[in-house]
Amino acid sequence: MSRIPVGILGATGAVGQRFISLLHHHPWFEITDLLASERSAGRRYGDAVNWVLDSPLPPAIADLPVKLTQPGETDARVLFSALPSGQARELEPAFAAAGHALFSNASPHRMDADVPLVITEVNPDHLDMVRVQQRQRGWDGFIVCNANCTTTHLVAALHPLELAFGVEKVFVATLQAASGAGYPGVPALDLIDNVVPHDYGEEHKVETEPRKIMGRFDADHFVDADFTISAHCHRVPVIDGHFEAVSVSFRSKPSREEMIEAFVSYRQLPQQLALPSAPDPAIVVVEGMFRPQPRLDRMAGAGMATVVGRIRPCNILDWRFSLLGHNTIRGAAGGSILNAELMVHQGIIA
Repeated sequence: MSRIPVGILGATGAVGQRFISLLHHHPWFEITDLLASERSAGRRYGDAVNWVLDSPLPPAIADLPVKLTQPGETDARVLFSALPSGQARELEPAFAAAGHALFSNASPHRMDADVPLVITEVNPDHLDMVRVQQRQRGWDGFIVCNANCTTTHLVAALHPLELAFGVEKVFVATLQAASGAGYPGVPALDLIDNVVPHDYGEEHKVETEPRKIMGRFDADHFVDADFTISAHCHRVPVIDGHFEAVSVSFRSKPSREEMIEAFVSYRQLPQQLALPSAPDPAIVVVEGMFRPQPRLDRMAGAGMATVVGRIRPCNILDWRFSLLGHNTIRGAAGGSILNAELMVHQGIIA
């Protein structure tokens, strides 16, 4: 098939750059429009951007002109949003109202009652809310969100356990990479030789987003999943890769071997369809008390997989384990791209 033209909102930022790196050679999508603020609009992208990724800026992308982030500046039907939260709150609905299929990595609309918050392995049926959203808001376009980067990998690990044993309670302490704060992010003198607790807003996201994602879609509304989460979130001096220490209690008590089997046998719709960005396996189980580690494991599945290890009994809940996932690939741009791939496969986007 011919590739679908796509645009990137917030293209000069760190997540916008990650979208470019993942989409440049994508078999289904072709980058045609890069949109950014007034400071960058009208300039050649290579001159406007401070490229911070370790992969080189593709020359063809560097030559594209930067357009202003406002409806009417792009004809691309599909848009990927890497906008800062303050801009996303107003601009994303405006683009959806103008007829664009908008896949957002930003947080303002994740918990809107009619906006799907999707991890493709977990709740692809939630995409049916798009029709309700369009009907209620009178839009030709729509907004679909991917989750907070920490939420994404937590839910990826919880979902196979929920399917097999039923999750009751979750305790999670996170050690989140510096790149999760964008660029330039946390000042070096705050983060080097230090651990910086997150504000309560981050913990609220990790405690609420999983319940929406793992809940059910009931005709025209979402019903949250029936379990509780307590989260403690911290920023640490790691470049990429969020680490999470998780304890879980279950309705049906599994053995360690049964938990491992639930992880390794987990193949959901993206894997079954062999979507271009889908990791297979979606969950990688590593052995040994010293894994996972960010430097060793963050690129599992080209950065799209979740890595689980250190599975052992918990003295308070039932079982505990460690997980790791790349925060700007699967936890940000890659999650949005995989959502779009699924909607292309479903025929909603053509």
